[in-house]
Amino acid sequence: MSRHQNKKFIIFANTVFVVLSLFLNQPVDAQNYPQPVKGIWTLKDFKFHTGEVLSELKIGYQTIGNSSGIPVVLLHGTTSSSQANLGAAMGGELFGPGQPLDATKYFIILPDSIAAGRSSKPSDGLRLKFPHFDYTDVVRAHYQMIHDGLGVRHLRLVLGNSMGGMQTWLWGIEYPQYMDILVPMASMPIEISGRNWMLRRLLIDSIKSDPEWHNGEYTQQPTGVKRASVFFSVATNGGTLALQEKGLTREKADAYVEQLMRDWNDGDANDLLYKWESSQNFNPSKDLEKIKAKVLAINSADDERNPIQLGVMEREIQRIPNAQYYLIPASDKTLGHGTVGIARLWKDKLEKVLETTPIAQSYKK
Repeated sequence: MSRHQNKKFIIFANTVFVVLSLFLNQPVDAQNYPQPVKGIWTLKDFKFHTGEVLSELKIGYQTIGNSSGIPVVLLHGTTSSSQANLGAAMGGELFGPGQPLDATKYFIILPDSIAAGRSSKPSDGLRLKFPHFDYTDVVRAHYQMIHDGLGVRHLRLVLGNSMGGMQTWLWGIEYPQYMDILVPMASMPIEISGRNWMLRRLLIDSIKSDPEWHNGEYTQQPTGVKRASVFFSVATNGGTLALQEKGLTREKADAYVEQLMRDWNDGDANDLLYKWESSQNFNPSKDLEKIKAKVLAINSADDERNPIQLGVMEREIQRIPNAQYYLIPASDKTLGHGTVGIARLWKDKLEKVLETTPIAQSYKK
C-alpha cells in the first residue's frame, strides 16, 4: 500500500470509528472502566421531613466494579443524574486501571437523587401531590438503599459535586461513623443564602409564574422554563474567563446563548421545581462538629455560587477535626461552579487522602 493509500485508509478507519462511537452513544475515547450495572431500590412507606408518606419511593442507582470491592459513593448535581459521573471528565479520570477509584479495587455506587434519573419524581404522575423533599430526605433514602439494599456496612468515601457536595456535608452529620472520608465539592457548609439562594428563588418563582405552568397541570412543557434555566446557568456557572472567551464579541456571545437555548434540556418543569426547592432549608453549619470522617473540601476560585470573597470555607473548615481545603485556581480553562466536574484538576488530592486515611476493618455485612 502506498503512503497516499495508507493515509486514505487511516482517515477512513478513523471516520468509521467516530461514527460507530456516536451510533453506540459512547465517547470517542474508549471507556476505560467496566460497564455500569443499573438498579432500582424501592423503599416502602418512606416518611419525608414534612410528615408526608410515599407508599413506594424508588431510588435509581448505578454501580461499577465488583460488590466485593471497597465501597464508595459519588453524588451528582441538581439538574443532572448519576449519569453525569460517567463521562470522560469524571469517570474517565477516576474509575480506570491505576486511577484513584480504580473499578478493579473499588465498588463504585452512583445514586440518583429523588426527582432525578430513575428515582421517583413528580412527573411520574403525582405532579404537585408528590411529597416535598429536602436534602436530608435524599441522604436518608440513599443511606437506606446503600445500607439495606446493597448491604454495605461502611463506606470508604462519599464524594459529591454541587448539590451532591451539599448532601456530602449532611452525610457526615447524619451518619458520622458510616464513612472514612468526605469530599464535598462546589459547596459551602452554611445556610443557603446570599446570591446562591436569591437566584434559586428567582428561578423557582419564574417556573411558578410561567403562564403555561398552570399550577403544575400543564399538558406541554412551559416554554419560559428553558429561558429561566439558561439565564440561571449563565449567571451562576461557566466561569468569568471562560465565558468571556466564548463571547469575545457581541455576535459570539449571542451565538453562544442561542446555542444554549437550542440544546438546553432540564426535563420536566415540576421535577426541576422540586429539585431547586429541596435546597431551601439546607444549613449544616450548626452541626459541623458532629463530623468524624476525614474531610477534603474542594472548591474553585471562580465559583459563582460559592464566592471565595466570603471566606466561608477558610473559617468553617477550622471547626472540623481532620479536615483540609483545596481551592482550584481560576483560569480561562476552568468553568466557575462547574470546574470541579473536571476531575483531573483535583484527583491527585483525592488519591493522597485515600492513601493516608486509615481503612475501616469491614465494609460489607
